[in-house]
Parts: sequence; C-alpha cells; structure tokens
Amino acid sequence: MIMSKRYNWAVLGCGRIARKFSSDLKLLSNARLYASAARELKRAEEFAADLGFEKAYGSYEEMVADPAVDVVYVATPHSHHHDHVLLCLNAGKAVLNEKAFALTFAEAREMVLVAREKQIFLMEAFWTRFQPSFQKALEIVRSGDLGALKVIRSDFAFNAPKDPEKRLYNVSLGGGSLLDIGVYPVFAALSALGVPESIRALATFAPTGAEESIAMVFRYPGGELASLFSSLATYSFVTTEYNCERGSVRLARRWMAPTTVTVWREGGDEKTFDFPAEGMGYQYEAAHVMECLDAGKTESDLMPLSFTLAMMETLDRIRREAGILFPGRE
Repeated sequence: MIMSKRYNWAVLGCGRIARKFSSDLKLLSNARLYASAARELKRAEEFAADLGFEKAYGSYEEMVADPAVDVVYVATPHSHHHDHVLLCLNAGKAVLNEKAFALTFAEAREMVLVAREKQIFLMEAFWTRFQPSFQKALEIVRSGDLGALKVIRSDFAFNAPKDPEKRLYNVSLGGGSLLDIGVYPVFAALSALGVPESIRALATFAPTGAEESIAMVFRYPGGELASLFSSLATYSFVTTEYNCERGSVRLARRWMAPTTVTVWREGGDEKTFDFPAEGMGYQYEAAHVMECLDAGKTESDLMPLSFTLAMMETLDRIRREAGILFPGRE
C-alpha cells in the first residue's frame, strides 16, 4: 500500500509500554516520532532523548494543543484513559488508546460517543489483534477445517512485586490482574466466539483490595466453553488453545506477541507455523492506524469500537461476578 502521508506521532505518558511502542514505531517509514509528554518536563525530555522524539512537553494539555500532532498514543494507566482520551479528542487528535480501554463500560461508552460525534479516529491498542500469528490462528479456526470450535483455554500470569503504591496493586489506579493481563484471555475468547451467554468468575484479593488472581468460565448458546485465567501471584505458560471437533490450534508461550502457531489434527498430524518479528510487534497496530487515517476512516475494521465496547461490557460482568470494585468509579 502506498502511504499518502508521514504522520507526526505523539506519546501521552512516558512509561514502560510507551517506550516499547515508540521503539517499534521507528520501524515504520511513514511514522515520525514527534512529541512526548509527561506530567514532569524532565521525564518527557529524558524519554524524548532516549527514543528520538523531536519535542517534549511537561503537560498533556500543551502537547495536544500543538497543531503539528497528527495522532496520539495514550499510554497512561487505564484509570486515566477516560480523561486523557477525551482531552485528545476534544483537541481534534486521532487516538490510539492502550488497553484496558477504560475502567468501566460507562467510561468507554462516553469515549466512543465523543469520537463518533466528532468523527475523529479512535482505536484500542490491542496489539495482539494485528499479530500475523494471531490472525493465522483465527483464520484456521474460522475456516471450519478442524470442525466446530468447542473449548477455548487461555491464561496469562506472572509473579509481580507486591508494591501497594504501584499500579498493579493500587485499586485507585485500576489495579488487579483482570484489567492488566486478564484482558488477553478475555480477548482470545471474544475474538473467536463473541460475547458469552453466561459468566462464572472467582477471584482472590491482595491486602490492598486489588484482585490478585481470577478464574473465569464463559458459556455460549451453542454449548461452547472458554476457560480463562490471569494472576499477579504465579507464573503460567501464557498460552492459548482453540480446541475443535477434529483438532486443536495452539498459540505458543507469550501468545499475544509474535509467536508460533501449532495445528494438531485427529490422527496425529501436526504442523507448526513460525512468525518471527522485527521488533517486539507493536508496529503492526501503528501501521494499521496510519492505513486507516490514509483511507479517511474514523474506526478500524479489524479492531472496531463495537468490539471494544463488547470487551468492556464483558469485563464489567466479570467484575460484578467476582466482586471486583473500583471505589467511586462504578
């Protein structure tokens, strides 16, 4: 595809995920690392110097007021996404918003309504959707070659430092495994089977009140099941399996990033597809955003806002079932 423009990217929030995304942004010839912004100018300047951004701002408001900014990647904690996305949209900036998209469905709905009313591009930065390996797995499952999909198994767990002030265990910042890493197994289920008919969920909680581990089971009208798990207290293999009538599709360890896809068929036939990647894999979603902007789109066809809203509504259902609360944000 011939790109019609080189886009000036700005990064709102200068944390770890912003650093990874920005590193991969350098792989795209039509992406210009233009501006970074943090609450402290020194941090934004250090980030800009390290990654190669041309400008640094000590306030988000200053950055979105810059007329040269074309698209903003929002990389702050998800407890702040609602306010920061609205700030960008009200300034007329296209937005790629990191997951979890918001804390609640109500917040997400308002963000989507504003984007649609203003006809400004908005997309959730669910990088897994754009990985060639994940697309291959969905292609195989949807082809029907292995028969009907019956059971999904997906997990994501690691043992995180139990610091009550940091985001993962801080309820005021939307802490807990569900919105940080549990979104991946939920995404794996919704991508293949859609919104479940019923949900069962059990969670354990840290002394801070943040949910630490959660097990989820989805049931669908056709009898399909999804068994999902996330945790900040233990490690797992971090894999996803799509189990069908005549075989299975497995995305290998760290399945949300570029990985291998193994297909096993009844009778013992097994084949593995390898998907090596340049960089860490964040460039695919950024490239897609620019393709959408080139085409004049305000929503992505691959990651539409309707899917994001369905995700957020499902996450709300899980939280209610498991007793996960964000005081003052319900």
